[in-house]
Amino acid sequence: MGWLWLLSSIVCEVIGTTFLKLASEGDERSGLYSFCVVVLYIACFALLGVAMRHFPLSTVYATWSGLGVSLLAIIGVMMFGDQINPLKVISLVLVLVGIVGLNFSGVSH
Repeated sequence: MGWLWLLSSIVCEVIGTTFLKLASEGDERSGLYSFCVVVLYIACFALLGVAMRHFPLSTVYATWSGLGVSLLAIIGVMMFGDQINPLKVISLVLVLVGIVGLNFSGVSH
């Protein structure tokens, strides 16, 4: 159940940050996007707090931030035309390897 809380928090954070980018573009829907950011960030941190009951802090935060950054980098490339290069790909792979390493470090949950 802990993973469900953590993954739900990550999804809220990623969608909220995507809406933050959309809100920053200043079109007629910026107010709606900003409202969504606030709601999703509140949900994100509430869910993150629940996830922290199930896992060590280092595991929760590394997974939350690492997966969030990785997913947002992919969204940036796909939706917003962010540039991608081999160094960025290698760096994202290293982030994901670090997350896996923390989760399989032998520390019991």
